[in-house]
Amino acid sequence: MNKVRWGLVSTANINRRLIPAIRASERGALTAVASRSLDSARSYADKWEIPHAFGSYEAMLDSDEVDAVYISLPNHMHAEWTIYALEHGKHVLCEKPFALTIDEVDAMIDASQRTGKRLAEAFMYRHHPQAKIVKAWMTDGRLGEVTILRGAFDFAMSDPQTNVRMKPEWGGGSLWDVGVYPMSYAQNLMGCTPDKVYGNQWVGASGVDEVFAGQMHYANGVMAQFTCAFRSPFYTFFEIVGTKGRLLVTRPFVGPQDGTVTFYPADGAPQSLAVPDVELYLGEVEDMNTAVLEGAPNFLTLAESRDHVRTVLALYESARHGKAVYLAD
Repeated sequence: MNKVRWGLVSTANINRRLIPAIRASERGALTAVASRSLDSARSYADKWEIPHAFGSYEAMLDSDEVDAVYISLPNHMHAEWTIYALEHGKHVLCEKPFALTIDEVDAMIDASQRTGKRLAEAFMYRHHPQAKIVKAWMTDGRLGEVTILRGAFDFAMSDPQTNVRMKPEWGGGSLWDVGVYPMSYAQNLMGCTPDKVYGNQWVGASGVDEVFAGQMHYANGVMAQFTCAFRSPFYTFFEIVGTKGRLLVTRPFVGPQDGTVTFYPADGAPQSLAVPDVELYLGEVEDMNTAVLEGAPNFLTLAESRDHVRTVLALYESARHGKAVYLAD
């Protein structure tokens, strides 16, 4: 095998970002799509010029047409179909959030280990050069002693009555949907989970958190603060504050186009950092291609994905009970 044959599990809108990335990858090919009806799958396959269409997820995952799949189903279906895919011989790139409970995460990891098939969470920004440049600036001491991390990901939902993000039983809510970006950004920079978290949420008539604010405290004294919302104009940023200056990223999660990374030193003029113009979703596809074809470890580890879910669950628990929640080792 010199190319990974990819299949799409669902016809979700997010696929439109991954399809060009698969086609742009050197060792990947988009070969199939599955939907809950054959008519829907065929219509989607015709639109996107995909060779094979399947009228159920099982039919594609049971077939020999694909080697790896991208799971873009609603949040509450991630664990079920990830495990099914792994147990039917497919490598899996699962959209964030990885799962909704720790038991689900552990079952997914167990299935990957049992079957020997690769599994990774689809946090596309982590693979982009911009995120790697930012982490290098923090870890090599150019910012001095880091004190505070701050971030946000807000947007105004245009279809709140029908959007799956507004269904609590499907794992809806702003923290699960977009808050995981600044939360995971902080986790990546710190290299660990916080020792305690505080969460506060505004729950609308939908029953989900439409606005969420979180604060994470780390053992070394660093604090990370973030907000996310479905009720505000589009806005993203991430900022690292240190004793020698601060680093501000204006588009940390959605691609650096039209964004900036700027260092504001304690003394002197601001400095703009150059970021390579790389397609945002290409990195996670190439990472899986390399893992499948060469046996290399995935860049984003399963331990990190488990910690993402563990931290989100602690933040929700804090918001429900109005007190700090401590994360066990």
